[in-house]
This record gives sequence, structure tokens and C-alpha cells, in this order.
Amino acid sequence: MSRETLYIGTYTRPILFGTGEILHGKGKGIYIYEMDTDTGELIPVAVEEGIDNPSFLAISTGKDYLYAVNELKEFEGSECGSVSSFAIEKTRRLKFLNKKPTGGQDPCHVCVDRTARYVIVSNFMTGSVAVFDTAEDGSLGTCTSFIQHKGGSVNKARQAGPHAHSAVFSPDGRYLYVPDLGLDKVVAYRLTDDGRLEELTEASYTCEPGFGPRYCEFHPSLPICYLIGELSSEVAVLAWDNKWGSFRDIQKVSTLPIGYSCNNICADLHVSKNGSFLLASNRGHDSIARYAVDSHTGKLKFLGHVPSGGNTPRNFTFSPDNRFVLVGNQDSDCVSVFTFNDKNGEMNQVQNYPVPTPVCVKFL
Repeated sequence: MSRETLYIGTYTRPILFGTGEILHGKGKGIYIYEMDTDTGELIPVAVEEGIDNPSFLAISTGKDYLYAVNELKEFEGSECGSVSSFAIEKTRRLKFLNKKPTGGQDPCHVCVDRTARYVIVSNFMTGSVAVFDTAEDGSLGTCTSFIQHKGGSVNKARQAGPHAHSAVFSPDGRYLYVPDLGLDKVVAYRLTDDGRLEELTEASYTCEPGFGPRYCEFHPSLPICYLIGELSSEVAVLAWDNKWGSFRDIQKVSTLPIGYSCNNICADLHVSKNGSFLLASNRGHDSIARYAVDSHTGKLKFLGHVPSGGNTPRNFTFSPDNRFVLVGNQDSDCVSVFTFNDKNGEMNQVQNYPVPTPVCVKFL
């Protein structure tokens, strides 16, 4: 039996969302599991406690450091959240290194550049992006760049101001794209060698009003980027110009069944490792929408929905071997494991595992 290590970020404290809802986090920190790659069984390893709202996680390219946002509105007396760094030990346990203020409230996403020199944090509530350099031991150094977005869009309840939701590098590492839900825009940047963000106005992408961009992901082999709209419950298929870094619309598809009229907001999307399928999570409909990917154009063909295994599916992930999909169902306090067939895109639920208010699921 072979095993893969899994880290799960949770909410540990009450948090006021942009929707106006207050969620009472039940987690104790970052949960560590091992997954049996034959059966999909999750085996508990440990819980790293005493970490405030480690809602989203990122692992360095060398798999030796883990970074977690602390999704807070106040940190050490300032109106901001923080980001924490950890060394991943041989036992797969986490050794705390240090913590830094992010300069904005409710940091909701963190990523690491391919050189592991820089960590990028997106502050949702106040709509800003912060870059930190890293030391040789993986700890966080100085804030080398801080960008405050400005503006809003048509949804007065959700888009009265900027809400940076994630930061995603292009496949070649030359560009950094920040979907801002509040601006209806994907802001394009270049990360310089000394850790500064330079905005690339002509490469930025403007969405249809009310789309609410949340996260994007590139196809593993095609010059295509997929962007999920939290507010419109849609996936936009974008052709990517790797010379100029710009995008062009080629398709837009709904994540919901025809005629569905209840409340829904999207959370996450991912492309299967073979590039043949795309999945997207619906919160409200509480489902995973499945699409086949055209191998030439990257366009999507809707295949169907699978119940997510609980309420409010947030982040989800494919297993390293592409045979399983793991979904964090925030409001049902569980992680659901599905088998995944990378020939036809079918999913079948295997089991639910209790994890309090799970948000982010990351394999080592």
C-alpha cells in the first residue's frame, strides 16, 4: 500500500464573510492525513493546533515548506490578517517558523513562486496583494511589494469595493494574475527579480459586469485559462497569449442546471492532470459540475453534476495519481472522497471523513 500526505486548512474562529454571513469556525488548526492510494481511505496523522483561521495553504516547489494565511480582520492591534510559515519535517508534521502581517484584512489565498523565493498573499476584504521574500530556512522575510486595488462593480452588496481573491502564475512563470471579485477584473502583474509587482494594464482581463472572478487555472498543455465566476456561477474559457500575457474570450458555460433559481455562489475549479476534464464547485446547489475538455480548442462540454457530499463545497483537489477527488464541505464538517475516472470523467463517492469547517485541501 502506498500513501500520499494531505494537509487540510480550516476555520478555527468566527469570521464575517463578504456575503454578510458569520461562520463559527470549529477547526483546531491544520489537519494532516495520509491517503491510501488504492482505496482512497484517509488515515489521521495529526492536527497542528494553535493556528488562527489557516483557511488556505500553499506548499513550496521543493515540498519542504508550507505557508498558511491566517484569515483575520485584526492582527496584533492592526486592521489586517497574517500569513504563517512552517517547515515540513520528515514525519510530515509542521514546524512553525514565523508569521507576518499581510497589510490587508481577511487574506484568503497564498501561493509560492516557482523559485520558492517569494510568497504572494491575496487580501480579500480590503482588496490588496502582498509579496514576501523568504529566507533560506523558508521563513518569511520582508514585504517586498504591496498593491492596493481600487474600484468596484455592479453588485452593490458584493462589489462595493475591491476583493482580491487569489493569485495564479502563468505556466511559464512570467505573469501573475489576480482575479478581483469586486472589480470584475483579472489584474495582470509581472513579479520582478527583486520581488516587486509591476502591473501590466494591457494584459489585464475585464469580465462581464457581475461575473465576480474568484480563481483561475491554466490547462496543462493548451494555451487556455479557465476562470470561475463566484457571483454569476459560470466558467469562462479564455485563450491565453503567452507573448503578451493577454486573454481572449472563447466560451462561457454555466455551472448550474437549466432552470435552477435558488441561491448559489461558486468556489473552486480544477483541470484533471491529463487535461481532459474540468470540475467546478457550487455552494448552494452543493455540487461538483463536470465538463469534458476539447483536446484541440480547450472548450468545455457539460457532462453532469455530482452532489458534493455535504454543504458548501469550498476547495477541492485531484489526488496526485488522478484517481480520486477530495472535496472540503465547509458547512457539513467533512471531506468527501470520490473515485475519478480519467477516461470518461465519472465520479463516485467513496466516503465522508469528519473534519471541522474544512476550507483547503492540499496534497504534498
